[in-house]
Amino acid sequence: MPLNAKTVGQSTAPMTHQVDARWLMAYSAGLNDFNNRYLDTAAGDVIAHPLFPVCLEWPVLLSSRTLPGYESVTPEESARGVHAAHDLHIYRPIRAGERLTTTATVIDLAAIKPGAAQATRLDTVDDSGELVCRTYQLGISRGVEIVGEAEAIEALPTTPLSETSNVLSEWPITVGAGAAHVYTECARIFNPIHTDKAVALAAGLPDIILHGTATLALAISTLIDNCLGGQPERVSRLGGRFTAMVLMPSTIKVQLKEESSDTFFFDVLTEDGQVAFSHGYLCFK
Repeated sequence: MPLNAKTVGQSTAPMTHQVDARWLMAYSAGLNDFNNRYLDTAAGDVIAHPLFPVCLEWPVLLSSRTLPGYESVTPEESARGVHAAHDLHIYRPIRAGERLTTTATVIDLAAIKPGAAQATRLDTVDDSGELVCRTYQLGISRGVEIVGEAEAIEALPTTPLSETSNVLSEWPITVGAGAAHVYTECARIFNPIHTDKAVALAAGLPDIILHGTATLALAISTLIDNCLGGQPERVSRLGGRFTAMVLMPSTIKVQLKEESSDTFFFDVLTEDGQVAFSHGYLCFK
C-alpha cells in the first residue's frame, strides 16, 4: 500500500524523558567508551555521549508511524524502512538530571528509485524551551509507493562534504558477538532485527546486525579520543550516510579521510572492506 503525502507537515506529540546519570553512563559503557566525562559522577557534571540524542528520538520516531498518512502502510512495508542518512546538530551537551522533550516533524516525502524517501526533523528542547539538539534524518522505505503530491516544508541542510580518497589515519574497533544486545538495552532502542535472529532472517538479513547508530557512535568515540583530546563537549555537528551492515563479531575500521580547522571527514569500513558509513563528518569548536 502507498504512503500518503499528507504526512508532510505533521508532527508527533512531544515526548519527555528524564535523563539521569544512570542512562548516560550505560549508553557510553555500552559502547566500551569509558571517557570520564560520561562516567565520573564525583566530578558533578556527567554529560552525554554526542550520539545519545538517538535514545530520546527513537520512541518519537516510532510514534511518527501513527501520523495521518501512515494508515495504509502495512507492518511488512514498515519493516522495509532503513535509516539512510543522519545529520545531528548539537547546541550544547546534554547533562545528567535534565528533563528533555523531543518532537518529530515530517518535512519531506519523495519518490525515488528504491521506493519512498522521507525526511524527518527531530527537535529536543529543555524545560525552558531552549533547543538542545536537532536531527535531520532520512529514511528510505524500499518498494513503497507514494500517493498524493508532497511538498517539502523545509529543505535538508547542506552537509559538509569531502571527496578525497586519501586516508590520513585508521583505527580498528572490535565489535563483540553481543554488541547489538548490549547497545539495545543501554540505549533503550529496541528493533528486533538487531537482537532476534528469526526476525532478522525473515527480513532477508544474513543474521542480526549492529544498529547503524551504534556503528556511528563507535566512530565518534574513536575520533573524540584520537583527534579531540577526549573532549566530547567540543562536538557541534555530526552525520553521514549508512551504506552497509555490520555483522558480529567482527572488526570495523574508522578511516580519517580529511581534516579542516573545524571538521573531520571519515568513513567506517566493515571487516570485509565494505563502507558501512560513508561521507562521515564531525564538526567541532
